[in-house]
Formats: sequence, structure tokens, C-alpha cells
Amino acid sequence: MNKIEMKDSILIIDDENDLRNLLIKLLKLEDYNTFDAETGETALNLLMKEDISVVISDVKLPDINGIDLIPKVKECNAFCEVIVLTAYGTIEDGVRAIKEGAFDYITKGDEDNKIIPLVHRAVEKVHLKKRIDILEKSVSEKFNFDAITGSSILIKNAKEIASKVTATDTPVLLLGETGTGKELFAQAIHYTGSRKNKPFVAVNCSAIAKDILESEMFGYKAGAFTGAVKNKKGLFEEANTGTLFLDEIGDLDLQLQAKFLRVLESNEFIKPGDTKSTKVDVRIIAATNKNLDDEIEKGKFRSDLFYRISVMKIELPSLRERKEDLESLVESFVHMFSKKMNKNIKNISPSFFETIKRYNFPGNIRELRNVIERAIILSEGGVLTENTLPREFFYEDINSQSDIIRLEEIEKKHIIKILNQAGGNKTKAAEMLGIGLTTLYRKLQTYGIE
Repeated sequence: MNKIEMKDSILIIDDENDLRNLLIKLLKLEDYNTFDAETGETALNLLMKEDISVVISDVKLPDINGIDLIPKVKECNAFCEVIVLTAYGTIEDGVRAIKEGAFDYITKGDEDNKIIPLVHRAVEKVHLKKRIDILEKSVSEKFNFDAITGSSILIKNAKEIASKVTATDTPVLLLGETGTGKELFAQAIHYTGSRKNKPFVAVNCSAIAKDILESEMFGYKAGAFTGAVKNKKGLFEEANTGTLFLDEIGDLDLQLQAKFLRVLESNEFIKPGDTKSTKVDVRIIAATNKNLDDEIEKGKFRSDLFYRISVMKIELPSLRERKEDLESLVESFVHMFSKKMNKNIKNISPSFFETIKRYNFPGNIRELRNVIERAIILSEGGVLTENTLPREFFYEDINSQSDIIRLEEIEKKHIIKILNQAGGNKTKAAEMLGIGLTTLYRKLQTYGIE
């Protein structure tokens, strides 16, 4: 059955019967619903009861000035647009009408041919505002703390602390292993805070080369270097009035750390090729899977930057520390992916849950999400069984084995896990393992790991 489209309603407020009737006829020819009123009071009563898209109001009404009526209309219906009509237009009244929020201000008689096109444009603006409102509400629902699945004590504590900083602009540092949901927390802090309708910009500091990252973050002026043919806005500017999420800040180059610190302390920076400062108002949320205290001792991270970004530190637990949340997380991902893939998953076998509960999930929630997506693709008959799980889920737990295991086998399995955590990035994997890249390549060849 086709969806019935509702007509937009237009309210005409004027004490001249002839003009009201003329506008009603014209608007009905354009397929609009119409309401009319002779006074401001009658009009406001109608606005409380009816969904009016556009108000067309005379300035001189028996009980109120039409311009003074505008904010009262907006109080009744924030989406409604107001077109003001006047017999004797003045610049002063026109300016005041626009300041009060009128869509337009036109003179009767001289500009009658403008009314219908104006109503069309006003209705389009109302539709746009309603769509934006729906999108903003859906984003807020998607990125709030209720969307973070889990009822374990550790995740509850993390959510409670994070929810307390949403009303402030205090810098937040999210700590935790890769895949624990740091970006999800950053989004929840932003979209439940006072900057929720402003930009949320995320950047992974480890994924972009140092020279490119500087240009991405600060932008540049045309002619700053070879190839800079036009001005470029940096991410600090893109995030202005909103939130900048600096993921993997522990991997930030030391020179860039100094520049970041200056921006955080002064809220301004000078672009390459520019001679004046660019001012920004940005809330900073940073995240890392590294121990920054250790990085400071090694001389790899500035202590002054650490103190600046870590006013509020929030530790996110690994999945193995919150195994009681596994079932609810699995059910959440099953619901999401079965809907996305249009697959009807009717049941999850007990052996499926038993198998995943024995696994330590080095990749945390991100790994679990990928495992569930894979399982749903492989599922048959609408049931998830242990047969849909990857082979590594069936390795015996090294710590529970009574037999002697060769050191090489332990090392091989550990390297595979770290490679998975590093997303296949061998340079990053070598750093996480604390060995040189050449050593890692030699071990990969020895163990036949591709």
C-alpha cells in the first residue's frame, strides 16, 4: 500500500475578509491545506492544535502587531516559517521582522505575485529543518551511552565517568587496548554534550605519515610549498566549535606534539604560508592503547602534552575483563548484522556461546564484531553454531595445558595475534612485540606466516 503524503497547512492571519479568501483560493489551487484567523489570539490557538508549516500574517492586526507575533508563533511551532504582509512597508519594520525570524517581509499589492513562490520556498525550508531534526535525533540515539552494550561493573563505571564530563569542555583521555570501543565512547561524549549539533572530527594519528598529518591537521595557505595551489582547511578548523577526536595520540611525532600543545593552550595556530593566527574553539578527546607514562620515560611523549590532554582519564576494560557482557554483545551484533544482511537468525547454539567464552579476544569488541559478521555469513538454517567460528577459537588454552609445549609454537601464536591486533601492519606489530622489523620478517619466514 502506498504511503499517503500529508499536505502542508498554511495559516493566513488578516482582518480583511477579501484578502484572506483570495489567498485561500490561491493556496488551495497549489494543493495546500488552509486555515485562517482574524486575530493573533485566534491564530495562536490554531497553532497549538494544528501542524502549520507556514504563517502568512498582516502587520496590523486588531490585537497585536504581526511582527510581535513572530516569536509567539515560533514558541508554538519551532519549524513554522512566517511571511509578513504589510500595506505600508518600511525598511525599519522589514529589518525588525527578519531579526525576529520572519522568512520574508513583503508589501501588499506591489508584490502579490511573490506570495505563492515564497510559500513554496518557505515550505521547502520547513521540510529541510524537519529532516535535519530527524537526522540529529537519530545520531543522538545511535551515539549515546545507552548504545554502548554491557552491564558489567567495569563498563558501567566507565560510562558513568564519561557521562559526567559531557556537560564540560574538559579534555578527555581514553585508555585501553585496541578494539575496546574508544571511538564509540568519544562519540557518546560528544553527541550527549553541549556541542552535539557541532562537528565531530576523528583522526587516527598513527595512520597518517608525519608530513601529511601536519597539513591535514593545520591546513596551509596557497603557495606555502610546491603543490599548494589553493588554501586548505585543516581538521582543527573543520572541528571548530565541535570536538576533535585524536585516536592513537601515543603515536604522534614529537615535533607535532609541540604544535598540538600550543593549539590546546592558546586555541590558535599559524598555518604554513600564513602570517596571522587562526583561532579555533575545539574540544579535545584523545585515545591511546599505549602506556603514556612509559612513553614519557622513553622520551617519546611530552609530559606537558600528557598533562594537558589527561585532565580526565577513562580506562576502558578489555573484553576478557568483562566476559559477563559477551552474550549481550553477541545478541546485539547478531541483530545488527542479520538485519543488514537480511538473514533470519532464529537461534544461537549453547556450544557457540561456550566456545567464544573460552576465547580471550585479543582484538576485543572489534574482533568479536568481525567474528559475528563472519558467523552470520556462514550460518545455515538460521542457526549460529560453533562450526561458524574461526579455527583459532578451537586452540587449546596454552595456560591450561599440562603437556610441555615448544617455545616456538607459543611464539608463533603470539606473533599471529599481535599481527591481527596491528591490522597486518608489520611495522606496528614489530613495535608492539618490542623487536626490530628485520627480526620480525625473519620470524615470519621461519614460522611460515604470510
